[in-house]
Amino acid sequence: MRPLTEEETKIVFEKLAKYIGENVKLLIDRPDGNYCFRLHDNRVYYVSELIMRKATNIARDNLICIGTCVGKFTQTQKFKLHVTALDLMAPYAKYKIWVKPGAEQTYLYGNHITKSGLGRITENTPQYQGVVVFSMSDAPLGFGATARSTQDCRKANPTDIVCFHQADIGEYLRSEDTLT
Repeated sequence: MRPLTEEETKIVFEKLAKYIGENVKLLIDRPDGNYCFRLHDNRVYYVSELIMRKATNIARDNLICIGTCVGKFTQTQKFKLHVTALDLMAPYAKYKIWVKPGAEQTYLYGNHITKSGLGRITENTPQYQGVVVFSMSDAPLGFGATARSTQDCRKANPTDIVCFHQADIGEYLRSEDTLT
């Protein structure tokens, strides 16, 4: 477990900024304590400094994970967000999409959101913007990228895709062996 290099930090913050914008600063400057990002086995973890200090007593080979897994670096040094980062992104999301109850299940199976399943969308959301997807009862379901802007969604056909699927909470069941 080691701190992120400057380049790795830049890549992680750029990816998070696609979904939460300038609120990335709020992940570090928290009133309830100091938090940091750490790298372990190509995975990036978000952990409080208090827990991180206690984990230094555990050998690296015995340490499976620490804190919340935000994502992982691929072999080509690209960063991929995991669904486990959803709890960090949801409160700070800049752009949001709410899904109708009838379309929640199809989204949780890994499908894109169509216009017919769209409940609400944040005003002035641009095309290809990172968004956090919520149920109509404000429970975070996942995240993705908009296929159309807010204005284009109003004119879209019911079968047109409005949000591309990237991750959802159904992955806890579908891909549980690759999340840790």
